[in-house]
Amino acid sequence: MQNFVFHNPTRLYFGKGQLSNLKQELDNYGQNILLVYGGGSIKRNGLYNQVINILNESNKQIFELSGVEPNPRVTTARKGIEICKNEDIDFIIAVGGGSTIDCTKAIAVGAKSNEDIWDIVTKKASPAGALPFGTILTLAATGSEMNAGSVITNWETKEKHGWGSPYSFPTFSILDPAFTKTVPEDQTIYGIVDIMSHALEHYFHHEENTLLQDRMVEGILQTTVETAPKLVGDLENEELRATVLYNGTMALNGMVNMGYHGDWATHNLEHAVSAVHDIPHGGGLAILFPNWMKYSIDENVSRFKQLAVRVFNVDAEGKSDKEIGLEGIEKLRDFWNSIGAPSTLSDYNITEDSIEEMADKTVIARPEFGNFKKLNRQDAVSIYKQSL
Repeated sequence: MQNFVFHNPTRLYFGKGQLSNLKQELDNYGQNILLVYGGGSIKRNGLYNQVINILNESNKQIFELSGVEPNPRVTTARKGIEICKNEDIDFIIAVGGGSTIDCTKAIAVGAKSNEDIWDIVTKKASPAGALPFGTILTLAATGSEMNAGSVITNWETKEKHGWGSPYSFPTFSILDPAFTKTVPEDQTIYGIVDIMSHALEHYFHHEENTLLQDRMVEGILQTTVETAPKLVGDLENEELRATVLYNGTMALNGMVNMGYHGDWATHNLEHAVSAVHDIPHGGGLAILFPNWMKYSIDENVSRFKQLAVRVFNVDAEGKSDKEIGLEGIEKLRDFWNSIGAPSTLSDYNITEDSIEEMADKTVIARPEFGNFKKLNRQDAVSIYKQSL
């Protein structure tokens, strides 16, 4: 493995009743609070009122930004930045899933910059700092509650980019599985796929001596495979929700990939698809990841074999390493299908007509992408065609 320095400053409050810690956290900050949330589910399930009551008890001045999109828009982030600057906001609270948190990260960084936030997202400008912010998570999926990463969409240019900075870690995150009980089945499934995809992105690398890291990633995958079907069949089960919630945080908080870099090509491929078609991120990953795996298996067959045997219990007897690896890929596809995830781009009415446009989006930042297997625009075209 490579030398590394690990630092994650986010304080995590995990478990039932942890919202009670919000007031003591807020005591560390000024009076003006921006509350960021999405489409209104937090009002229906009562969480909004709980948060507002705590803010009022803390004598805070409350400002709100609602309507954050599932693929958060840079235009929405700009609205939040304007509120922060005009109202002298001291602290931001994101209440929602990964999209709300990602948008909040852009707002927090943009509020401390004279540059347009899209220039920071596209790395044309560097962040100078960020307003402090905390999160109250309502969806197990992205891991954004305990990392510095964010994904923002520019709908005008049909671009979607991942970005991050040392300034964009939450100061704290509150994770109560009870807040995820009302997540509908489709969003629960997309979250499960997203969690597994983060683990898989880590898994495909060429670094040597990552024995412990491999086992940790495999543990996240195995636990999710074991838990997900039960959860889809029992959506209000708090124990199952808690397990998946913790898996989501651990899959992308930096702890399982110390000392190496994963691939991340599939996320780039999906960002291009949802930038053009605005589909759910987890749905796109479910379609694309097995096809990326088939396309890339010859890069290092042993990694695919190891995954197939350790996670999907493929019987290796009498089979070549590649046959074992391919069977593991099919096991992954079958598992995602079994919990209700989509398997083809046509499931979202995406046809061959938009493949060239999507492929163009994959190489906006650089002519090649991916760390495990370097891909170019033509590779993207091939994988998209396999995914129809």
